[in-house]
Amino acid sequence: MRRRPVAALLLLAALLCGCGSPAADAGPPREGVVRIASYDFAENQTLAEVYAEGLRRAGFEVAVQHGIGTREVVFPALEQGVVDVVVDYLGTASEFLQPGAGSTSHDPAVLRDGLAAALAPRGLTVLAAAEAEDQNGFVVLTDLAVRHGMTTLSQLAELAPQLVFGGPPECTERRFCLPGLREVYGVQFAEVRSMPSRSATVEALLTGQVDVGMLETTDARLTDASLYLLRDDRSLQPRENVVPLVRTAVATDGGQRLRTALDAVSAQLTTIDLIGLNRSVAVDGRTPEEAAARWWDGR
Repeated sequence: MRRRPVAALLLLAALLCGCGSPAADAGPPREGVVRIASYDFAENQTLAEVYAEGLRRAGFEVAVQHGIGTREVVFPALEQGVVDVVVDYLGTASEFLQPGAGSTSHDPAVLRDGLAAALAPRGLTVLAAAEAEDQNGFVVLTDLAVRHGMTTLSQLAELAPQLVFGGPPECTERRFCLPGLREVYGVQFAEVRSMPSRSATVEALLTGQVDVGMLETTDARLTDASLYLLRDDRSLQPRENVVPLVRTAVATDGGQRLRTALDAVSAQLTTIDLIGLNRSVAVDGRTPEEAAARWWDGR
């Protein structure tokens, strides 16, 4: 696992505790507060709020910090005790720890057990995975798909040298994004553009700035008839069930009450729920906290 400099983790610690100068002010977290951090995209921020509310309802005090960064920042922060809980995705988390691990099985239980074994020596505990799943998806305009009779990623390969791709900055390095498209499908684009957000990717698709965009398969905007999700016909994407990762020390201190609270959220969370949560934020304009509260109101 790649590490960011120690200074980056000190800065993150300062941000999480609301301190000004990381060197002078960063102190230990308040005792008993469970610190949940999210990755830098809206769905994960909403999931952090959903699980945080589950802990609050079980009597825990929780602090949530959103948009900390990518796994290169958040994973070391979790391992080194800067944060306590991260809501992750089975295949990508496994692949991040060990190249190839994310594709070892299409059984979520097997992937979850492998991830747990890999993280235990690092002082991290993997809880139960949810049925809810979100994979990388590759999207084109429906008009383009119809004109070229294109429904699958295999069919994209022939046309790709004429097309512009847009996706998150890390897509150039992620096994299940551009490297996987090249390896599994032989896809080579004419140009690759970095997108600052999923909303920007959709806008770039609709305005013709890019021809192919990476969106999550649970993105509510895929209900737009003008967007077409290409089928992953060679199973590049791994199983990506939502799964909470917890510092073992915190899991031990919280006892069965903490584990039960988080497992209970996972037991209720479905892929349809994920799509609904994403719609609340991306389409209806709610904050991640508001979307999570609405989900809990429906329980």
